[in-house]
Amino acid sequence: MKKVLFSLALLISFAVQAAPPATFTEAKVVAKQKVYFDQGSSTQGELYCGCHWAWAGKSGGRIDLASCGYQTRSQQNRAERIEWEHIVPAWIFGHQRQCWQNGGRKNCVADDPVFRAMEADIFNLYPSVGEVNDDRSNYPYGMVSGVSPQYGQCKTKVDFAGRSAEPRDEVKGLTARVTFYMYDRYDLSMSRQQQQLLMAWDKQHPVTAWEKERDNRIAAVMGHHNPFVTGERQWTLGYKPVGEGIVSPIPARNSRSAQPATTSSSVSSVTIIGNKNSHIYHLPQGCPSYTKVSAKNQVSFNSEAEAQAAGYRKAGNCK
Repeated sequence: MKKVLFSLALLISFAVQAAPPATFTEAKVVAKQKVYFDQGSSTQGELYCGCHWAWAGKSGGRIDLASCGYQTRSQQNRAERIEWEHIVPAWIFGHQRQCWQNGGRKNCVADDPVFRAMEADIFNLYPSVGEVNDDRSNYPYGMVSGVSPQYGQCKTKVDFAGRSAEPRDEVKGLTARVTFYMYDRYDLSMSRQQQQLLMAWDKQHPVTAWEKERDNRIAAVMGHHNPFVTGERQWTLGYKPVGEGIVSPIPARNSRSAQPATTSSSVSSVTIIGNKNSHIYHLPQGCPSYTKVSAKNQVSFNSEAEAQAAGYRKAGNCK
């Protein structure tokens, strides 16, 4: 009863001042203050190993290695500190944004408000052991076999050769539902293999009491829940993302400032992306696959007329 009343009071107090963080730096501070403030010595611990930690500074912390039987693999300094893991790595969601093709993460932070929203989305952040955070890198999740324990009693495994990471069982359901949320909210494309794996984890590891509490705390800041935690949505193979987080158009190529929205009949001021393999072109607005053409297959046009003159036709899924 006391826990319920505490959570209720927390939600009310947060709701009064709810405002999603605008940057990754701000998000880490807000996540510490409003979501994980009391989790340093909780039973679930940090993300990958369940280690306890003590907060230090605005958003950092010091890991209690003995609390989880952690043994350093190679980086003692990072093993001893809390870092903020993007459950869906910035490299992965960034590569589905045009800004990344034009200049990497730095360019995305400067020019793309959707990328900034993804990078600062607290649903996608979780405190983790710095060494495991670094080892996981930008690898997608997978089932890792044939790998001996790498971090003492920590059950998370990283396959460096196969470029994949398998989190401990206790957070597999949580990581799956956070991944569903990010891909759904920001209209990202997920491989069939990754969908199948995460759907299995979602089913095998149901929502926990802490996951519900975490969702409520984050919702008080972000202004919405993760619908895959609340049960409002269910990911199925071939799920079509809703894209509620796509808040503004993508800036024009090589532009340092946001461009006004345009229609398909007046797009000469922005770049049209063609796929040189399929000879299909995509407009910046109204074409869901605009950001999904791989960099090696991209060809740019200044207008539809130019694209059509080169033998390209407009994508059939453009609105």
